[in-house]
Amino acid sequence: MKTAVVTGGCGFLGSYLCAKLLDSSFRVLCIDNLITGDLQNIERISKNKNFEFINHDVSKYLEVEGEVDWILHFASPASPADYLKYPIQTLKVGALGTHNTLGLAKAKKSKYMLASTSEVYGDPLVNPQAEDYWGNVNPIGPRGVYDEAKRFAESLTMAYNRTHKIDTRIVRIFNTYGPRMRHNDGRAVPNFIVQALKGEDLTIYGDGTQTRSFCYVDDLIEGITMLMAADYNQPVNIGNPRELKILDLANIILDITKSQSKIKLLELPQDDPKVRRPDISKAKSMLNWQAKVSAEEGLKRTVEYFKQKIF
Repeated sequence: MKTAVVTGGCGFLGSYLCAKLLDSSFRVLCIDNLITGDLQNIERISKNKNFEFINHDVSKYLEVEGEVDWILHFASPASPADYLKYPIQTLKVGALGTHNTLGLAKAKKSKYMLASTSEVYGDPLVNPQAEDYWGNVNPIGPRGVYDEAKRFAESLTMAYNRTHKIDTRIVRIFNTYGPRMRHNDGRAVPNFIVQALKGEDLTIYGDGTQTRSFCYVDDLIEGITMLMAADYNQPVNIGNPRELKILDLANIILDITKSQSKIKLLELPQDDPKVRRPDISKAKSMLNWQAKVSAEEGLKRTVEYFKQKIF
């Protein structure tokens, strides 16, 4: 039986990844310090004899006994609310956490995946964003703690690939949503759903014309596992290329929830990207992957989840 280490395994994406690996006959070591992760996310798999949870901060020295076949480094605050609350921890897990997990991959001769992000493109000057675009990032702005942590993590991952011949993967994840997101996550989908279900104003930052591309979690996890199995070390975008204005997203959620909530416009935060849309040509040609779940269907499933959590 192969062994996989998943850092950030109690997080939104990490918990899905742990379950997917267990279903694929892996022994899974889930490592999380629970800053933004939640033990409830792994409750359904916690009794599996091939699953183990380790409460540890991977920014500190990391040691694992026995053989390790795969390491998937997903530990990091990921929403603006989280990384603005934990700026130092975000930088440390991107730098020290990536260094420690790559060191473990070197020691164990493991295949390694870094969970990167569309935020490496910053507030992009091109649309859609392909992997060869270097980005437009403010390194000293408030969002820089996340953007630059991930950009450094990518550089370090490629350095270990070139210098130590570690078999690495880099997935650039675009806005992903679905059940298990926290209601106070701070991102648009959970914010709008919770506000709509409670009959509160839906708060949009800016005029709502800024765009995002929303990928349902099941599609993303499938893309990640396909990339892990591929023989390719350069970054790959995984996301849904359908581009939605934030105002349109709010109206779709209002329609699904049949809410009478109004829309309230607030000031746009500093360095908030105006556009976000992945060029997934590489994922389509190399992995034969593309998103299957429509925004309307994915949002319906997510609304049902939040109904059960709130009421």
